[in-house]
Amino acid sequence: MTDKKLAPTMSASLPTLETARLLLRPPAPEDFDAWAEFCADAEAQRFLGGALDRASAWRNICIAAGAWTVRGFSFFSVIEKASGRWIGRVGPWQPEGWPGTEVAYGLAKQAWGKGYAHESAGAAIGWAFNHLGWTEVVHCIDPANVASLRVAEKCGYREVCRTTYKGDATIVLERGWGPRSPVGAR
Repeated sequence: MTDKKLAPTMSASLPTLETARLLLRPPAPEDFDAWAEFCADAEAQRFLGGALDRASAWRNICIAAGAWTVRGFSFFSVIEKASGRWIGRVGPWQPEGWPGTEVAYGLAKQAWGKGYAHESAGAAIGWAFNHLGWTEVVHCIDPANVASLRVAEKCGYREVCRTTYKGDATIVLERGWGPRSPVGAR
């Protein structure tokens, strides 16, 4: 998206988190092309509700951006500092009817296998505990999503129950704020 007339400046009061290799900030208009590619990738979306066309990806990024206003939190865009590339989204997430306060994550395939999911999720989890006052964070993960289950385990989560959500098998994992703090953000 290059039309700046559609891109008003967001409030400077929105948070930006920084880790050793990543910058996490609210979604911005310049993220849309990469966001849409990520949403269109069937493999990357396998456990995130399925691939989306570009118009649906537009609604998806707008939902994430709008949640910052409606809820005071939402997904951060994950930017690889070394390249400046948008590589995914991570952040506090609690849509209506959700089973708890979640920090969800999804990365573009070129970012898989580099530890970015753990690094970005840890920063967002720390922010949720420290700035939103959350005392627990859950993950709702498809049992077949082995990579995501490993990320949750690295972040200190434990399985609470197995259930279904909208007809799909789901493992609910949970962690509270305690001595094993997640990867922190500056």
